Amino acid sequence: MYSCPVRKLLRVGILVFVCWSHAGASPAGPLPLVPVTARDLLARVREPGADVVVVNVWATWCLPCRKEFPDLLRLRSDDRKIGLRLRLLLVSADFPDQTRDARRFLADQGVDFLTFLKKGKDMEFIQALDPRWTGALPATFVYDAHGNQRAFHEGRLTRAAMDSLVAASSSSNRQETSR
Repeated sequence: MYSCPVRKLLRVGILVFVCWSHAGASPAGPLPLVPVTARDLLARVREPGADVVVVNVWATWCLPCRKEFPDLLRLRSDDRKIGLRLRLLLVSADFPDQTRDARRFLADQGVDFLTFLKKGKDMEFIQALDPRWTGALPATFVYDAHGNQRAFHEGRLTRAAMDSLVAASSSSNRQETSR
């Protein structure tokens, strides 16, 4: 039917087409943004297994949030390298019609873990996390291993400030367990 060189060329062509059609495709697809109420979020904060839990509320339309984001991700990876069990809970405050933008931003940042989308009324969410919070973004909350809030910061944090808040929360855990 076909000569040997034509068959090889056909096979190579099919292989190239298959590889090209799957190039860049993510097998898992885009990460979901799981809707979360403040109550459900605080329940996740109290789940065992972390020395420190950092909750960061952000939005794609918030420039300080976007600038702070890479430092949050480095904080997570660096602390894992030194053996600190840090749980980072990222909560998008984007509007429901902006979830595509939020997913794209998370993918561009290389986020490969579960993230959340704020659900419910703004003031109820804000008051449940911390009555001092005015609702400004970004907002960062740091909890110890027992789910006790150890720090709150409204606005962009520097990496040094993040490290300081995490270290203080982590050392409070060690002091409580050594008593």
